[in-house]
Amino acid sequence: MRYLVTGATGFIGGKLARELLRRGHQVVTVARNPDKAADLAALGVEIHKGDITDKDSLRAPMTGVDGLFHVAAWYKVGARNVHMAYDINVNGTRNVLEVMRELGIPKGVYTSTLAVYGDTHGAIADESTPMPSSFDVEYDRTKALAHFEVALPMMREGLPLVIVQPGVVYGPDDTSLLRQTFLM
Repeated sequence: MRYLVTGATGFIGGKLARELLRRGHQVVTVARNPDKAADLAALGVEIHKGDITDKDSLRAPMTGVDGLFHVAAWYKVGARNVHMAYDINVNGTRNVLEVMRELGIPKGVYTSTLAVYGDTHGAIADESTPMPSSFDVEYDRTKALAHFEVALPMMREGLPLVIVQPGVVYGPDDTSLLRQTFLM
């Protein structure tokens, strides 16, 4: 199978791309800076210069794939870059999913986050839990907008998409501040 992985130069997307290759699949990705994907290219990942915020740059790499994993996101611990977060997490997700629909890609997985439910104060959240009215963190707010206002409506319209919602993710080779925080 041939899969597109957005965010393959990041921690989760990179691990996913490597695992897909290990299982014998072809992997395609877009990178704003293809030089940052040199390690993936050396493994056999097909790298295209592109950006999820530029819809036109997605069409060629997404053409002919059997499925996609949309993992790319703007994530900075404690940062509040409202414009960049919205452009990448909301508009970028919309672009990827619209091109998926336009090209008739038969299956996709969107990586959301448990943070879309905000602080539940201990209450259990599930698929029926509505989007909170406010968030303390820009990442959480923009991922919630992408989840509730982009991905879910497109799924209801028939887009063959599954949403996964990991919690805190860190591990070997993670260079983020999050991993450093947990290892202190």
